[in-house]
Amino acid sequence: MTEPAAPPIAIRSPERKVEMAWFSALCGDDYEYLGIPDGSLRSSYEHCGEIVRRADRLGYQNILLPSGWIVGQDALAFASAMAPQTHTINQLVALRMGEVWPPMLGRALATLDHIAKGRLCINIISSDMPGKKENNEIRYARSSEIIQILQGMWATDGPYQFKGQFYEIDLPNTDAAKPYQQNGGPLMYFGGISPAAQELCAKHCDVFLMWPETEDRIEATMRGMAEKAAAHGRMIDFGFRSHVIVRETEAEARAAADRLISKLDLKKGQEIKERSMDSQSLGVKRQDELRAQSKDLYLEPHLWCGIGLARSGCASAIVGDPDQVYEKLQRYIDLGIRAFILSGYPHLDECDLFARHVLPRLDTVKLNEAQGRLPKETPETPLTFAERK
Repeated sequence: MTEPAAPPIAIRSPERKVEMAWFSALCGDDYEYLGIPDGSLRSSYEHCGEIVRRADRLGYQNILLPSGWIVGQDALAFASAMAPQTHTINQLVALRMGEVWPPMLGRALATLDHIAKGRLCINIISSDMPGKKENNEIRYARSSEIIQILQGMWATDGPYQFKGQFYEIDLPNTDAAKPYQQNGGPLMYFGGISPAAQELCAKHCDVFLMWPETEDRIEATMRGMAEKAAAHGRMIDFGFRSHVIVRETEAEARAAADRLISKLDLKKGQEIKERSMDSQSLGVKRQDELRAQSKDLYLEPHLWCGIGLARSGCASAIVGDPDQVYEKLQRYIDLGIRAFILSGYPHLDECDLFARHVLPRLDTVKLNEAQGRLPKETPETPLTFAERK
């Protein structure tokens, strides 16, 4: 007797349309050969800006701008410079919670949201701040308060008060924090596998981001997160952050993966990994464990984990010919994933290749537009045509 099929995972966006995002290497993460620094691929304004403009022209719906204490571009400042240079793409700005006083963070986000006319999303980061070490409970409790303050300011007209463990705020009005996306504010994306991280996302955020693991683990995480969100009377969407290597044939794709790590010194790779502020996170350790168990650096068909030899965070790539990469994405979509954040080395080259071979075959959408956050007309805010006070 066959086992009954598991019920679909409860998600906010049941329609099979997906948001396809690329990645701009603001934090020193671009190589031709992994672990071999190349001066032409440094995280300069010019190079990172061209990645964003290229992704915009090629039809990606979003682009992740990472944050870290490393030579490169500050995500929020960089996004402000990019917004007028792009036409349709959203920017997913990584923000480390606690670096900016929440009301002023709200004002900065409102400014950027108006510059971009709603083409803004936020990636909530709760890892350690530069020069400071704190335990999970403190970091996630602080993040929770900041998220509540931002959402509270977005939803409140007139005076606003908040009193918590970390912040006590008494504002005469919330006008300065009113975003272009007044109907809920920018979507909040969040990634983290620890219990405290998952609870934070289930309670407050919109899209739960996952790093590559085997499909059974991905499904189990999604089911658990859907249940946690339901306990708060909510539904969330799911996103998948991965690298990609697509070529005309599978042999060429696998050869490109091998070439990427062909000059890597493992000691240098470990040094690069440890620069990252999330290098000791539970999610990174889970990926390291899976890689240690693999025999040929493939966790499962077409999921190659060699990138984790010299990168913290997202450590694997979908590898194959166009049909194989497309089918792998469809398997994730079948599970209920509705947002993909992809990247590859070098980022400009792989951005082109994925856009040529796979992107046109996907039914795409901007999640903030699908969820009614992106206004169809100019909204009435203090920075548009609301009465000046």
